[in-house]
Amino acid sequence: MIQIEDLYASIDGKAILKGLNLVIGKGEVHAVMGPNGAGKSTLAKILAGHPAYEVTSGAVWFKGQNLLEMDPEERARLGLFMSFQYPLEIAGVTNRQFLEAAMKAQGKTGQIDAKMAELEIAPEFLERNINEGFSGGEKKRNEILQMALFDPDLAVLDETDSGLDIDAIRIVAKGVNAMRRDDNALLIITHYQRLLDYIKPDFVHVLADGKIVRTGGAELALELEEKGYA
Repeated sequence: MIQIEDLYASIDGKAILKGLNLVIGKGEVHAVMGPNGAGKSTLAKILAGHPAYEVTSGAVWFKGQNLLEMDPEERARLGLFMSFQYPLEIAGVTNRQFLEAAMKAQGKTGQIDAKMAELEIAPEFLERNINEGFSGGEKKRNEILQMALFDPDLAVLDETDSGLDIDAIRIVAKGVNAMRRDDNALLIITHYQRLLDYIKPDFVHVLADGKIVRTGGAELALELEEKGYA
């Protein structure tokens, strides 16, 4: 699905990723954990095509194509989705307008109302501006709604559990688990093991100082929760 090879990247001249390697196959769920400043969110933003980050070396292949040569919208059309740690508020654009336009641009069809019900999102949210006045949990559920409707081949969740209470985590996880299939994949970036109680990963990776330093199964997350990264 995606192959990241010896990736080096920086922002404002400061090196963040320092030779990161990661391969995610179809049907797999990978979790990346690590201390603050390790490069977790940098990895997510580079995959999404954030212009502030400069890739200085390495390659990223997604579905056999060079991801780094694509604009963000091309990456989305190819099947890459990113859920942001801090979803933006967009005044003047309703959720309905955004979802319908985005689905049309990607050639997607789906029942918005049915997906909203699954994620316990109130119907009136469709007529509200994107994330405007939403609670943290509402913003994250809104992003998972987008993911469910866009049906990506690879979804990248950047600290989706940040700021959520246990009930909101459960609802978000339910939505994520509902889209798991043998022909798509998921990359979860998180500080904490608690999200992984609900979304079981096949592989857990420890990212430290810009590279993956350890890989294991789901049990590794439990060990990190108990012992930390030292």
